[in-house]
Amino acid sequence: MTDKIVTREFSIADYEAALELWQRVEGVEVAEGDDKEGIAQFLARNPGLSRVATDGPILVGVIMCGHDGRRGHIYHLAVDPAYRRYGVGKRLVHECLDQLRQAGVIRAIILVSDNNPGGAEFWKRAGWEDIPGAMAMGVDV
Repeated sequence: MTDKIVTREFSIADYEAALELWQRVEGVEVAEGDDKEGIAQFLARNPGLSRVATDGPILVGVIMCGHDGRRGHIYHLAVDPAYRRYGVGKRLVHECLDQLRQAGVIRAIILVSDNNPGGAEFWKRAGWEDIPGAMAMGVDV
């Protein structure tokens, strides 16, 4: 199966398929700023960093990636359940990390929902670690 899967830059033309995947994959929260305009703005500010995986015309994986010049941030990694355990998620993450390295970023951060044990296990298997003493916080502006 993986020899048919192609990865490429996430384009705003992929938005509807990405949204559909995010909405049906457990543990991915679609929230404020995840509308088409917000994603278009994110992609424009972070060109070349976000990725999709396709099997022919079908989008089977998506990841959003950006940085602030100092830290990289990965959001909304989702892989179609039928395509899991084939390395699609790992491949997308590695491509994002490669792009961050090329941009001079040396550390990346993710947020994993506490009700997403499968996602947490994926990230831990991939070598990511908890950040002791850190607590995710936010505010609507």
